[in-house]
Amino acid sequence: MIAGSARGRELTQPRGATRPTSARLREALFSMLEAGGLLRSPALDLYAGSGALGIEALSRGVERCTFVERSRRTCAVITENLQRVDLEGGTVVSGTVGRWRPEAGEAYALVLADPPYDDAAPWAAIEASVADSLTADAAIAVEHEARRTPPDQLAGRQLWRDRKHGDSAVAIYRPASAAREDEE
Repeated sequence: MIAGSARGRELTQPRGATRPTSARLREALFSMLEAGGLLRSPALDLYAGSGALGIEALSRGVERCTFVERSRRTCAVITENLQRVDLEGGTVVSGTVGRWRPEAGEAYALVLADPPYDDAAPWAAIEASVADSLTADAAIAVEHEARRTPPDQLAGRQLWRDRKHGDSAVAIYRPASAAREDEE
């Protein structure tokens, strides 16, 4: 279920091994992003699954979001979900995080990632996909298993928040200068 302008609409979940972000964790994530002034465009949804994170961002005012998902069948589900909630500004791309790269000149202000919990190296894959494709003030939000500690830095950003919700957690990274200003 989505909040914002698409509030209350159900999304289709792709078949297979996806683990949808819980509504409670998604609400906590977007509350932190909004409170930190980090909900900006363009956004990038890596390991998109149903597209719930990127669709939530679009529903809350982000103008453009690129969804990256490995399975073409799952990409079709994301496209269907975008049509279901009647939101524009979404681009769906089939690609593997870590090998996929944005088009030349594309820079993202917000990266949302929900990698599979059994992925041993999602942090490196996320960094490889976004390297040199972030705006100066870009934030990165990564869902992860609560029992795993996220790295202190990701793609030149400093860990700003790591909030646990049950078995899941969300780590948010900001440029080091912004994280220091927030502490003062």
